[in-house]
Amino acid sequence: MTVKDIFTLLAEKAPVEAKLDYDNVGHLVGDSNAPVAKILLALDVSPWVVEEARSIGAQLIVSHHPVIRDGLKSVTSENGKTVLRLIQYGIAAICMHTNLDAAEGGVNTELARLLELQGAVTFEESGIARIGDLPLALSVTEFLPHVKKALGANGLRYYNAHRRVSHVAVCGGSGGTMLDDVIAVKADTFVTSDLKYDTFLHAKQAEINLIDAGHFPTENVVIPVLRGWIAEAYPALELVISESHAQTEQYYVL
Repeated sequence: MTVKDIFTLLAEKAPVEAKLDYDNVGHLVGDSNAPVAKILLALDVSPWVVEEARSIGAQLIVSHHPVIRDGLKSVTSENGKTVLRLIQYGIAAICMHTNLDAAEGGVNTELARLLELQGAVTFEESGIARIGDLPLALSVTEFLPHVKKALGANGLRYYNAHRRVSHVAVCGGSGGTMLDDVIAVKADTFVTSDLKYDTFLHAKQAEINLIDAGHFPTENVVIPVLRGWIAEAYPALELVISESHAQTEQYYVL
């Protein structure tokens, strides 16, 4: 198998054309024709993930977040250290971001599944977020530990509008700007991450339950999915989920 083979497979599962306009996805670093025997999968291509890939002898990193973004115009030891290190080590990188958010079976499909939402469907123009129904309505205080456990989150930030949790919208990653769309489809609860102060105020005014479960926990759910897709197509490959990369933020509890 080659890097190109893996990219072709993932592009069939999560077509690059489905990405948002600003995004940079695909095979971003390395030789397309390089042979691959071992792959490291991680949410981000962070410096420690690159070192982990090198230490285990992986020829390819498959990630969700792009390793080249935010207008990177050169690759030097000052402003492109991670990309430079990949090149020096001969490690390729494939990054599937908003196209994987939108893909059927991708980030938000899996997020809805783990939260046990039934009949989950897309509801907004970009086709990323999902909405579905719990089989049994819960109070917010009952739903919070379910979310934390299902996603392996370090902690949760939330607003309790004291509505029963039944019709639930989800968006992995930074979904705060979708709150008006969530309100429009009459969700009683929205699970996402990276929420701003004003978004919590808006939720209070709109009387909707709002849960910030963290960027890493709401998106890392897709990493086992990626492993499953690749393992099914190429069972001879060795596939390793990163052990060095985890949720960064911590919570202080009295």
